[in-house]
Amino acid sequence: MNEALLVSNIVLWIVVAVLAGVVLALARQLGVLYERVAPAGALVLGQGPAVGDRAPVVTATALGGAALEIGAASPDGRSTLVFFLSPTCPVCKTLLPVLRSIARREQRRLRLVLASDGTRGEHEEFVREQGLDRLPYVLSPTLGITYQVAKLPYAVLLDASGVIRSKGLVNTREHLESLLEAEDRGVGSIQDYVHATTEREGVA
Repeated sequence: MNEALLVSNIVLWIVVAVLAGVVLALARQLGVLYERVAPAGALVLGQGPAVGDRAPVVTATALGGAALEIGAASPDGRSTLVFFLSPTCPVCKTLLPVLRSIARREQRRLRLVLASDGTRGEHEEFVREQGLDRLPYVLSPTLGITYQVAKLPYAVLLDASGVIRSKGLVNTREHLESLLEAEDRGVGSIQDYVHATTEREGVA
């Protein structure tokens, strides 16, 4: 009886040790995979004004009545992130907390402008529901046409001089953050940065 109990305990500990080894091996492989997977940047579509071009200046009126010259040089030296959205876009709504967070965190260097088109009443209700009254919100079909925005949500980052630094289709926090990261690194997109880095490592 005692011998059977001893054997079963030994077998149990062997199983535990094997499982622990498997878990450690899997954790190591996950770490390797994480290092090899390139960061996901915003999807840059080949349409509209190109990254590196001076942005066309579009005058749009915010819901609050202020006239905004989007694309013009910024008098306060800040960049401008134009986020195209719609009240009927579910992904846009999920990104609103992220946008508010970015607007607060980056307020010294970045101005956030929300852009859409449609009836004023619909958007005024949307602003109240989502608590967006503190952010510039413009209704301008011309703005969307100028940047050839075909899918939402979409964002364009302009530097203080009015040059397009990054742009793309944004579906996640990582996509939004990648636009700022691309500007910081002086590249058109995170994909460009990863590609250039890979080429340099290949040459080295």
